[in-house]
Amino acid sequence: MAEALTPATINLKEAFKSSGVAEILETLDRELIGLAPVKQRIRETAALLLVERKRKDLGLAHDTPTLHMSFTGNPGTGKTTVANRMAGLLHSLGYVRKGHLVSVTRDDLVGQYIGHTAPKTKEILKKAMGGVLFIDEAYYLYKPDNERDYGQEAIEILLQVMENQRDDLVVILAGYSDRMAKFYESNPGFRSRVAHHIDFPDYSDAELLHIAEMMLDQQNYTFSPAARQAMENYISLRRTQPHFANARSIRNALDRSRLRHANRLLEADGDVTTDMLSTIEAPDIRASRVFAAIGK
Repeated sequence: MAEALTPATINLKEAFKSSGVAEILETLDRELIGLAPVKQRIRETAALLLVERKRKDLGLAHDTPTLHMSFTGNPGTGKTTVANRMAGLLHSLGYVRKGHLVSVTRDDLVGQYIGHTAPKTKEILKKAMGGVLFIDEAYYLYKPDNERDYGQEAIEILLQVMENQRDDLVVILAGYSDRMAKFYESNPGFRSRVAHHIDFPDYSDAELLHIAEMMLDQQNYTFSPAARQAMENYISLRRTQPHFANARSIRNALDRSRLRHANRLLEADGDVTTDMLSTIEAPDIRASRVFAAIGK
C-alpha cells in the first residue's frame, strides 16, 4: 500500500516577517500619523499578495492579483508616501522587479503638439517598468471639452500597457475623490483595470498637531507650551480657510515659523542659548496671517 504524502505546510507569519513586508508596514506606521483605514487596507493587500505568492510556491492553483490602484483624498494626506512604500512592498513580495516609484503628472505624459504625446508617455513608462507609476491628479489627463487636447492618446497608451504588461508595472492613479469618480465614469477602461480603491481621510486636529511636533522633532526643534497652544489654534483656524492641504499646510506653516524664529533671535540682544535656538515660541506662530485675518 502506497504511503500517504504528507501535506506541505508553511508558517505564513514567519514568511511575512522574512519577506521584509512587516518592516515596511512598521515604517509606514512610524512615518504616517493616523490613516488607520488606509494602513488596514495596505495590510490586507499585503496578506493577499503573500498568500498568492506562497500558493504558487506550493504548486497550488493561483491567480496573479490585479495590482493597479486608485488613491483618493485631499492633498497632504500621505498618498505619495504610501505609494512609495507600496512599491517597496510589491518588490519584497516579488511582484515587481525593481521596486522604484516614478511619480508624474499630466505634463510629464501629454505633449503640446501632434506626435509629441506618444514618445513622452512611452519614455515615462520605460522608466517605470519593473516598479510603480504614480500619476497624481490623474483626472487632468482627460479634457473632453478641448478638441485639440492630446490626453486621450496618453490614456490609450497607458490602458494598453496596464493590460498587457501588468506583470511588470503597477499603476497608481491619485487625486481628489469627487474628480476621480467622474474620471472613472468617463474612462471605463481605467475603472475595469483598477482593483484596489483606497480613500485617504483628512487628518483630525489632534493628528495634525502630532504631525507638527513630529516634523519639528526631526529637525531638532520643539514647541514651548505657549507655542503648542498657538499651533492648536492655528490648525483649527487654518483648516477652515481655502487651499488647506493637511500635512503639507502644516509643513509650510512650520517653515514660516522657523523663519520668524530665526529673525527674532537675530534681532535679540545678548547671547543665544541652545534652548533658544531649538524652541519655537508663540509669537513665531501667532504672527501668521491666519491670526491676522480674524484680528488675533
